[in-house]
Parts: sequence; structure tokens; C-alpha cells
Amino acid sequence: MLEKEVINFERTAIVGIVTQNQSEEKLNEYLDELEFLTFTAGGEVIKRFSQKMERPNPKTFMGTGKIEEINLFVKENDISTLIFDDELSPSQQKNISRIIDCKILDRTNLILDIFAQRAETSYARTQVELAQCIYLLPRLSGLWTHLERQKGGIGMRGPGETEIETDRRIVRDRISLLKDKIKTIDKQMGVQRSNRGAMVRVALVGYTNVGKSTLMNAVGKSDVFVENKLFATLDTTVRKVVIKNLPFLLSDTVGFIRKLPTQLVDSFKSTLDEVREADLLLHIVDISHPDFEDHIESVNQTLHDIKAHEKPVIMVFNKIDAYKHLTIDEDDLMTEKTPRHYTLEEWKTTWMHRLGEENALFISATNKENFEEFRERVYEAVRQIHITRFPYNKFLYPDYKDAVEKEEEQE
Repeated sequence: MLEKEVINFERTAIVGIVTQNQSEEKLNEYLDELEFLTFTAGGEVIKRFSQKMERPNPKTFMGTGKIEEINLFVKENDISTLIFDDELSPSQQKNISRIIDCKILDRTNLILDIFAQRAETSYARTQVELAQCIYLLPRLSGLWTHLERQKGGIGMRGPGETEIETDRRIVRDRISLLKDKIKTIDKQMGVQRSNRGAMVRVALVGYTNVGKSTLMNAVGKSDVFVENKLFATLDTTVRKVVIKNLPFLLSDTVGFIRKLPTQLVDSFKSTLDEVREADLLLHIVDISHPDFEDHIESVNQTLHDIKAHEKPVIMVFNKIDAYKHLTIDEDDLMTEKTPRHYTLEEWKTTWMHRLGEENALFISATNKENFEEFRERVYEAVRQIHITRFPYNKFLYPDYKDAVEKEEEQE
């Protein structure tokens, strides 16, 4: 008889601050996301801590009183991991570790850990290890507190610093080795991309967990791993897709996230080359998520960072089946109407209207709702790029409606 697997979630607490640049509402959104990240990594959030500050404390990130309160809670509730929403400096991490006796992580470390869990191929593992080494290098001294000899004076000279220096050298050597390895794989991937010929390339981009892989499976009839967790896809999957006898390449890329660690953008550069070299981007948006407008902004910012912001884009608003809006009772005269109260039809009359019918689609990849409209729009966009590249092929691929009629006649 098979034994039932019991998954032990780590007991964790998460921490964030309200500053001049980050309101309480915004902090709650970030902490919701951090909680989902923690769950994805295998942790259970027991409590959230927050504090209003003008700016983070350079020594301990939070105020001393709040740090003591967290320390007491950690001891009394057997918390094994404490996760901060913002990136901690090496000295902050070291100082907090001296006060609170548990694992101290920040958002970057957590995302790197999820990436390490999700990396399936040798290439993804190399990219993640490089990002981890770059992150670890300035934080090494904190790991060698038992050998420290930094106070100076009589009796305080010894091998401690030598140990740290040895470790730093090992990590630096590892970084240069991984960079060389990535360069070699980049060349191979560049050759693979050039071997694909002049086929039109379409890339799915978007925030993490918006349904890119589900859409990829539905359109390409492929079997890409799908899960309702963050960063389910790390490796770029490229499939040849045919819509009404028009072939093109569709690639599913790694999802973006707010406060994406810079180490990851650097080490996943070649994965993002798939986006950079695409002819058309399908920007997938989870319209059922309350912060989807923020997600759009984050993705646009990342596209700008990797210099892919000037490519033709079709906005695909996914998960319309899960979309729910808030309602106001007729006799409620106090509640002010906000975007959270908009119906889908009302959303279509906002800034989405300016995108134009050709650049905004509303679908459900799971239920294949409005899927024919989606296929038609992608077909027309790919056809336009194709006949610009090969004018003499214009007669091979008629308009979508003509192609449908042709199919019906043949039947």
C-alpha cells in the first residue's frame, strides 16, 4: 500500500514597511504576493508584521522596538523562517540574525529559492546558480561569524578572515565558470534560433501565473507544465503552431514579477532573448486579479529593460471566467465607485478602448471562451508579418474568414 506523502510546510512570518513611497494598501498587495511566493516555496505564513517608517532603518530595516516584538513572536510560536518583503543589505541581514534566532530571508532570496526548485534543465539550473552566487558573494561574511576576527587587538588575530577570503575566491571562481558555461549555451541557443529559418516568431509574455502555459497548451496542442503557483515555467518552450495552414513559432517564457531581482534579469538574459527576437508579443494579463493594472506596468517596465518595448503587442485579457467585480447596493449612497466595481463591459470602455479592437482580446484559456476570435486575431497579425517578409506568399494564406469558408467548402 502506498504511503500518503505528508508535506511539512515551514512555519514562517513575513515583514514589510509602509513608507512615503509605499502606502498601506500597496504594502498589503505586496505582502499578499509574498505570502503566495512563500506558499510556492513550501512555507506557511503564520503572521504578518508591518511598521510605518519614513525610510528603512539602515541597521535592522525595522525599528528596534518592532524587531524585539518580532523576536518574541518567533520564540513563542516556533517560527523557523522570517521573510522580508524588500531586499536586505548584507549588514542588515547580519544584524537581524544576531537578534533573531531563525532563518532570515528577503524577497530576492525567496524568489531565487523558488527558481532553484523549479529549474528542470541544465541551462535553467546554471542560470539560477549564477544568480544565487552573485547574491551570495557580498553576504558571505555573515555566514562565518564563528570564525570572525574583525574586532582587532590582542588575541583577536587568526584564521577567520582568511576563511572568508577563501570562500569569496571560491564563489568568484564559480561565478566566472558559470558565466563561461552560459556563454557556451547562449551560442548553442543562438544557432538553434537561426536554424528556425524565417518563420514568424510569437512570444507569450506576462506576469507570473496569468495562464501563459495554459494558453500555450490550448493553442499549440502541446503539453507544457501548468500549476497554480508562481514561476511554474522557467525554461522557454518553443512550439510550431499552425492556424488555418499558416505556420509560426510560439514560445512560452518565464513570468515577470514586481521587484524582480536584478541578478535574475542578468542571468536569465538569454531566456529573455526569445522575447527580444520575437516578431510579435502576446501580452497575457490575468484580468481576474485585483492588481492586474500594476502587473501590466511591471511587465512593460521589464520589456523596456530588455529593450523589447517597441515590438507589436496584442493585449490578451485572460481568465474572464474567473472575473468578479464588487457591487454597490442601490440604497448605498456612501460607497464610492472604484475600478474594482467595473464590469467587463465597463472596463472595455476605459483605457482598454484606446488599445482598439485589434489590440485587445478577452478570453478564457481554460474554458476556450472567445477562442475563435483569438485565433483569428493572431492569424491576421502573423499573416501580416509573413506577407511583409515574403510578398509572393500572399496568395498562400488568405484572410481568416476566407480560409474558414475554404475549409467549409472542402468539407
